[in-house]
Amino acid sequence: MLSEAWVAMAANRMRTFLTMLGMVIGVGAVIMMLAIGQGVQRKVEDSIASMGSNLFIILSGSTTSGGARMGGGAAPTLTVDDATALRELPELAAVAPAVPGTAQLIYGPNNWSTRIYGTTPDYLTVRDWQIASGASFTSSDVRSATRVALLGQTVVQNLFGGEDPVGKTLRIANSPYVVLGVLAAKGQSLDGRDQDDTVLVPVTTAQRKLFGSQFAGTVRFIMAQAVSANAMPAAETAMTELLHQRHHIREGQDDDFSIRNLTAMANTAAETTQVLSLMLGAIASISLLVGGIGIMNIMLVSVTERTREIGIRMAIGARGQDVLLQFLLEAVMISIMGCFIGVLLGVGGALVVQKITGLGVVVTVLSIVLAFGVAAAVGIFFGWYPARKASRLKPIDALRYQ
Repeated sequence: MLSEAWVAMAANRMRTFLTMLGMVIGVGAVIMMLAIGQGVQRKVEDSIASMGSNLFIILSGSTTSGGARMGGGAAPTLTVDDATALRELPELAAVAPAVPGTAQLIYGPNNWSTRIYGTTPDYLTVRDWQIASGASFTSSDVRSATRVALLGQTVVQNLFGGEDPVGKTLRIANSPYVVLGVLAAKGQSLDGRDQDDTVLVPVTTAQRKLFGSQFAGTVRFIMAQAVSANAMPAAETAMTELLHQRHHIREGQDDDFSIRNLTAMANTAAETTQVLSLMLGAIASISLLVGGIGIMNIMLVSVTERTREIGIRMAIGARGQDVLLQFLLEAVMISIMGCFIGVLLGVGGALVVQKITGLGVVVTVLSIVLAFGVAAAVGIFFGWYPARKASRLKPIDALRYQ
């Protein structure tokens, strides 16, 4: 049967190729679209992982001046003491206050402007940020407002090149700071910001010696990490109640702070990306349907052209199921051969997209197996009707066909 199907396909090479082309394009499109979608999803997941897990950010409140309402963070309502009190909540694993700002860094002939965060050692725990070399500053450095710093990878590359920065002294806003350590690479955040273009200093150093503070001890925001994902609702409630007590906010009054669940926001972004990936695969799958219809049309033409051949076969003893199997095998062989070429085209196309755009693509075994399975199913489904039509021809009518 296989040899007969192969001979029949070889007798009409151009028709077989054009029939196969629909499956080639369909399978290639599915694999390439799924690879691109999986790549985007992987990038988003990596960005989420780089943020840390079970995260909240507590922002200071808004203020009104001259009738103009300022945005969140404009009023200095959060303090280091608030962070210290929050750290005692059993629902929280770590809490870190932050005073952000921008300053010019100078080392030797090189200079670089970057984002600087005044914070505590717990910031590394909250953000799940490792030290690549050197060591972190300590609680003693925070109490003493020591001029020490931790540098992100981007800052190291632009200021030090290939030189080891640990133990070196650089200038931040014209004041000397000793580099205690280098942070591990984090990559881009969900909003496209380079997380490695960062410097961490003790929060008291930022308040007293670097940026100053309108009110002693105030911070721009506080980051908190819940002990687990399941504890996040309880943690949010506990933080709200504690800050109400500390800030003397009575029932019915507006909060002078806001709490945002960063993990929930990140998960929403991940779900959106997953839906996008599935949509790309579904759109590309339409090509498989079109390819299957092409197989059915060509096989119907083949049945019509080979009616006399079918009549002769059945006249000398071939059964209807033999004819059915032969035409079905031809359809499946065309489908699977097209799928094999389509897999090569899809993988190659995905790698070309990665090379040209720099976007990471992920070609999974599941997507290839799925494409093969769908291609075989399409071949059987759309090849069944022409094969059944051929098998039900009456020998005498088939022999009379002109």
